[in-house]
Amino acid sequence: MVMKNVARILCAGGVIASALLAGCVVELQNRQPAEEIVRLSQPPGSVYTGWRVFQDRCAGCHGPAGSGTAVAPDLLPKVRQWSSRQFVDFVLTRYDWNLPVAQAGGDSAARAELIEQILQRKQGALTMPVWQGEPRVSAHIVDLYAYLSARGDGTQGPERPVR
Repeated sequence: MVMKNVARILCAGGVIASALLAGCVVELQNRQPAEEIVRLSQPPGSVYTGWRVFQDRCAGCHGPAGSGTAVAPDLLPKVRQWSSRQFVDFVLTRYDWNLPVAQAGGDSAARAELIEQILQRKQGALTMPVWQGEPRVSAHIVDLYAYLSARGDGTQGPERPVR
C-alpha cells in the first residue's frame, strides 16, 4: 500500500515536472522569433569594434564622438542619409570633396569642376584619406558603419559602447 502511494506521488511529480519543463521550452521558443527580429533590424557589424576603429583612424579629425571638428565635418547627419553601400563606397573609395554623395560618384559637372579647381590650386587640398588600402579600416568597414549608424540614430551615445 505504501509502495502504491509512493509510486503515485512519483508519477504525479513526474507529470508536474514535465509540464513545467514544457512551459520553459515554449517560453524559449516564443522568444526566439522576437530576438531574431531585433537581431535582423540592427545593421551588421559590431558597434564596439566600430568604435575602436573610429577612435584609432577617424577621431583625430572628426572628434571622438564623430560630431566634427574645425578640420572635419560632423558625420552623424551624413550617416543618417547613407545606406551601408553608400557608406562603404564613400569611406573606401572617395575623398571628401564636400559634394553630396550622389554627385561625388560618376562624372558630374560639379565634380569635374572641383577637380579642375584642385588641380589649378584654386581649391584647398583634399584631406579625407581613401581607406581602401588600410587593412584595419577595410576589414572592419561594417563595424565602423554599425558604430556610426548607432551614433546617428541615437542608440549609442558618445561614450565607449558595451562589448
